Amino acid sequence: MKDLIPPSVLRIHDTLEKNNFEAYFVGGSVRNIILNLPVKDWDLTTNATPEQILKLFPDGYYNNDFGTVGIPLDEKTIVEVTTYRTEEGFSNKRHPDKVSWGKTIQEDLSRRDFTINAIAMKWSMVNGKSSMVFVDPYDGQTDIKNKIIRTVGTPSERFKEDALRLLRAIRFATVLSFDIDDATGKELVEDAPLIQQISFERIRDELLKILASENPSKGILLLKD
Repeated sequence: MKDLIPPSVLRIHDTLEKNNFEAYFVGGSVRNIILNLPVKDWDLTTNATPEQILKLFPDGYYNNDFGTVGIPLDEKTIVEVTTYRTEEGFSNKRHPDKVSWGKTIQEDLSRRDFTINAIAMKWSMVNGKSSMVFVDPYDGQTDIKNKIIRTVGTPSERFKEDALRLLRAIRFATVLSFDIDDATGKELVEDAPLIQQISFERIRDELLKILASENPSKGILLLKD
């Protein structure tokens, strides 16, 4: 699996660790590596603050409230490195009202949307050999194996925090040819009206990804239901 990570991306992970910070690959990159699918976007998370990240990567930039530093590799590729964080309040049903830096990878994973996206991965040396280490508190690897879309924690809380997740659940089920688990699917129907609080632009982006999948009819049927 390590061979699937470009050396330039792996160097970011290694630089953080060599400077005594924790570093994990997270999100879609880990999910796609497990599924042996191409990775378009590389995301890492760390206990380093944005200021500490920028000291290690002077070409990086930081202009947001969510602890994400963009590190350009070339004109087209940017690796996002985000500080562990916790989130509170979602009054606009999209972004947290308050973001605090977290202390552990477990804290950071607890705020993520679906179990298949709440897996962290890192590389460590054991007896002179590199080995892969997963942090998977919500059993996302099992859900990937069983082809299931399931929220992290209570579906009601996850969808009411960020209503775009309603469409993301359908998009992941469509693009990956997964099924939505019963509890998540039931809440999806219950909370469907919340999508009215999301901008048309973000809705459009998710719809286009569904329509561009290999099986768009599945997505259309899920949207109808």
